[in-house]
Amino acid sequence: MTAQPAGPDPTALDPKAISKAAGDSASKDALARLRREVAAARATQASLPHLKRALAAIGANDFKRGLELARKAAQADPGNVLAHHLSAIAHEKLGDWLASIEAYEKALAIKPDSPEIANDLGRLAFRMNMLPQAEALFRYHLSMRPNAPESANNLGCVLRDQMRYDEAIDVLKPAIQAHPDRALLWNTLGTVLTDMDQADQAVIFFTECLRLDPRHAKARYNRSNLLFAMGDTEQALEDCRVAYEETKVPDEKATIRIALATMQLASGDLSQGWESYEARLSPDFHDPVHFLAQGQGWRPFDDIEGKHLLLIGEQGLGDEVLFANMLDDVVDKLGPAGRLTLTVDRRLIPLFQRSFPRIEVAGHHTVKRMNRNFRSIPSIKDWGEVDLWAPMAQPLREFRLKLEDFPDRPQGFLKADPERVAHWTRQLAALPGPKVGLVWTTMVITSARRKYYSPFDRWGPILQTPGVTFVNLQYGDTAADLRMVKERFGVDIVTPEGIDLKMDLDDLAALCCAMDLVIGPANATSNIAAACGVPTWLIATPAAWTQLGTDRYPWYTQARVFAAKALGDWDPVIAEIGGALGDFAAAPLSKAG
Repeated sequence: MTAQPAGPDPTALDPKAISKAAGDSASKDALARLRREVAAARATQASLPHLKRALAAIGANDFKRGLELARKAAQADPGNVLAHHLSAIAHEKLGDWLASIEAYEKALAIKPDSPEIANDLGRLAFRMNMLPQAEALFRYHLSMRPNAPESANNLGCVLRDQMRYDEAIDVLKPAIQAHPDRALLWNTLGTVLTDMDQADQAVIFFTECLRLDPRHAKARYNRSNLLFAMGDTEQALEDCRVAYEETKVPDEKATIRIALATMQLASGDLSQGWESYEARLSPDFHDPVHFLAQGQGWRPFDDIEGKHLLLIGEQGLGDEVLFANMLDDVVDKLGPAGRLTLTVDRRLIPLFQRSFPRIEVAGHHTVKRMNRNFRSIPSIKDWGEVDLWAPMAQPLREFRLKLEDFPDRPQGFLKADPERVAHWTRQLAALPGPKVGLVWTTMVITSARRKYYSPFDRWGPILQTPGVTFVNLQYGDTAADLRMVKERFGVDIVTPEGIDLKMDLDDLAALCCAMDLVIGPANATSNIAAACGVPTWLIATPAAWTQLGTDRYPWYTQARVFAAKALGDWDPVIAEIGGALGDFAAAPLSKAG
């Protein structure tokens, strides 16, 4: 059985994905310090040889052997802090993070005044997104080692990721003043300013980091993302390529190559972009999803006529909809004797099955084990019947190499249930004016993703358009947002009854088709609406890769794009949409009359 990782959500790639916690529990410096501690330790005669051999094994990257020897040391001397510390490091490197935390906690209980153990445990908590715990541990370390560069850096990252930007700056500034030559601090402060939409200032800090350390791949990568969003495409691509060459860390290399792919695609270089996008399948990519599939993988341009091909959905719901743009091309290449099985999020099965009657549509299932996500295909009982398999985005490398490959389909390529479309049309018929469906966010808003979505409380120019009925299509808990709109703008947004906007995606598609217009960022709902042929206005960031170097959305012919000129500069875009919506509502030939 083989496992291949699925890639990230390409529409919201985190530009700080490699700006993780600084330091390594098994670095040369860390192991040298532990050797000194072992040499000075009062260990039992039975445990000391195990400790020394465990350290040697970990130093040689034989973490399994290191764990065995550390356990033997702990059995011989249960109160030996070094035995538990080494066990924790070995568990961490083997990917068993829960066991690592348990071992770190045992070590810290034995030696609560150890800043090094607190720092190691803090880094692991950060990797596991246990931000409050990581914060407490880094603060504890700093209480013993004030302004220590590594812990100050890591605490700044934790506070940034909790969107506590002022606090992050308060930690990083004195650390920089105490250690002005430490490049990592300048880089992290740059990421904080990036999240605060202070792009010009952030570039200055990344540039200072690179002056101090020209080979600092993280800062060069971070600067490349910012410069690209600011329109300096040439320098951004150069920075990204140099960062890729400079870093020696495998997961950073994969992440940077994916960033390069999005820049190439956003520049209209589809051939090179899709080639670089293969990095999403690298086993080195951080936090991958592994496809559990048997048999031969399909490569673009392979002969598949008459074969049984399995495509496995990857990434998020919106991406599965987006990539469905080229499914008909795959079916045509398979020919009448061929067979295509597609697995997607189970909520999409009815919609996809209706839309693609020549395809067998089933669901995939993802579970987390040992901090890794594994995606299986329960419907495949006999893998011998599958000739070839591939992640769902793989055919793009063959069927979407140039803009002319995207078909002109203003009617879309997904088909909602006509009876449910009629139902929702009747339900909304008594409401005045055009029916405009609204989405405004995504389910998970992190410090990195926040700037990709225009704040809903600044949508006044849209929401105060006269003669329009606004309909809530936003999944998740929207009660606070709807109250805010009512209190601030005096607008009631209609929430349809009898539908779960997150789970009932087939009915959601029908509801979207009852709209005269859908407005919002590119999330799952707006992708479904656009793929169904609904007039859709997408609110985009500068140089969004999915525009493929155009001012439109090639995936959906009828979609219109309103893009910010600069990252976080949403007010002009919202004003532009408000004006366009006023014209739309006043037009006598609008669908709603």
